[in-house]
Amino acid sequence: MTRKKWIAAGVIIVGLILILRHPSSQLTNTGTLIEGDHISLTSTVSPSQLSGRPQVEINTSKGKFVIELRPDIAPKTVVNFLSKWSNSYCKGLTFHRVEDWVVQGCDPAGNGTGGSLNLPTETSGELFTQGAVGVARQATPKEKSNDSQFFIVKKDSLFLNSEYTYFGRVISGMDVVNRLAAGDNIISTDILTK
Repeated sequence: MTRKKWIAAGVIIVGLILILRHPSSQLTNTGTLIEGDHISLTSTVSPSQLSGRPQVEINTSKGKFVIELRPDIAPKTVVNFLSKWSNSYCKGLTFHRVEDWVVQGCDPAGNGTGGSLNLPTETSGELFTQGAVGVARQATPKEKSNDSQFFIVKKDSLFLNSEYTYFGRVISGMDVVNRLAAGDNIISTDILTK
């Protein structure tokens, strides 16, 4: 790993620690998705320490689903979300956006405006087909994504390809995702493997 990548990983972790200690600092106008073993924040986790495809179970008011993450194509994003999920960041937050093609949640403001625009967008050749998990962002700048809001596509949404960070896929419980309604809560997030 190059020196620049180590520095970038360290900056992300320090930034997450500061955000969690000062939650009001994360309430910026970001995060709009447009159509067209536990890891803690205090550890020095880097993308290179992740092996395979970590799995996370998300328990909601409608049931549970499991996401398999892809650190091989979105390492900074996976480290960011594993850090948040292992520290119960999303606990009690909602899925604020539910449409026929997508569900989006984990916004600290609860309305699509929360979180910070400080996560690099990591595009790849992966396709946003049913069950794909991505990161919300504003229309501009495309190079920066929201650090807390994630989305799951309920049907193939290929217009998102190479435009948004793809960082995982629902591997079980897609029926739960399809039953989610706006306002449904995230009860807990459990890291099953890292």
